Amino acid sequence: MVDLSINIGRLKLKNPVMVASGTFGYAEEFEDFIDLKKLGAIVSKTVTLECRPGNRVPRTCETPAGMLNSIGLENPGIDKFVKEKLPVLKKSGVPIIVSVSSEANPREFILLAKILDEIKEVAAIELNISCPNIRPQSQISKVSRLISQDFNATYEVVKAVRKATKKTLITKLSPNVTDIAEIALAAQKAGSDALCLVNTFIGMSVDIDTRRPKIAAATGGLSGPAIRPIALRMVWEVYNKVRIPIIGMGGITDTESAIEFLLAGSSAISLGTVNFVNPKAAEEVVVGLKAYMAKNKIKNLKNLIGGLRG
Repeated sequence: MVDLSINIGRLKLKNPVMVASGTFGYAEEFEDFIDLKKLGAIVSKTVTLECRPGNRVPRTCETPAGMLNSIGLENPGIDKFVKEKLPVLKKSGVPIIVSVSSEANPREFILLAKILDEIKEVAAIELNISCPNIRPQSQISKVSRLISQDFNATYEVVKAVRKATKKTLITKLSPNVTDIAEIALAAQKAGSDALCLVNTFIGMSVDIDTRRPKIAAATGGLSGPAIRPIALRMVWEVYNKVRIPIIGMGGITDTESAIEFLLAGSSAISLGTVNFVNPKAAEEVVVGLKAYMAKNKIKNLKNLIGGLRG
């Protein structure tokens, strides 16, 4: 018998397998394909304070071993999300992590956290300060870039949100930085309970017949197996610098790739793009992880985390 349970801050998971924000809808889209109760947690599609229509279409295109997306955080806004989407998510029977982001003012994160802090159905908050498809003018760093691309901005936003909620706080980081470990340390210092890395890489694809970008926004977030080696390296770098748990993501498609992230230092893992290709992938990883641990006589998941040999 193996123990797959893990704690992420106050959040207790029966297993480390999550589905990533923006790739699983509001769960009801997948209930005919997968036993939702087998998952460790579900991360909601990112929600903002007000309704967002998202970016112009086309918003996605396939790339070698991956995909580009520039959805632009399309969502109904926090009020409608709480009334209509959260009850649907709660039916899954697993912990719900709500992903939040800001459109223009980082202080919107504080308002969102205060709203969600009062809702018992919300197990944790994912602070998405790294979406590459919106670029708000930071009121803290005074530059037009992502909050997660600036040490001080990351620290100030996470610190402010930490004061606004007692729920487990997970900070989602961008890989589009020079030193991701430095930004991770800023989030840890500010009080984040855990880190989620990595978000998508900024990429581009061109239609040579029309001589135009394949997505309307020109650039978008690159995800899928193509980014896995870089994401894995970043998880390993951060694991060797921080003390808080890491939720690893970036091109995980099966049990083997999930175990790679665990060995590199992830306490939990999140499946994203693969959900579009194989909606049963997350459940298959749970089964495969149990089998791997049994075969290798690993009784507790904690004995696998960070087990990379030099």
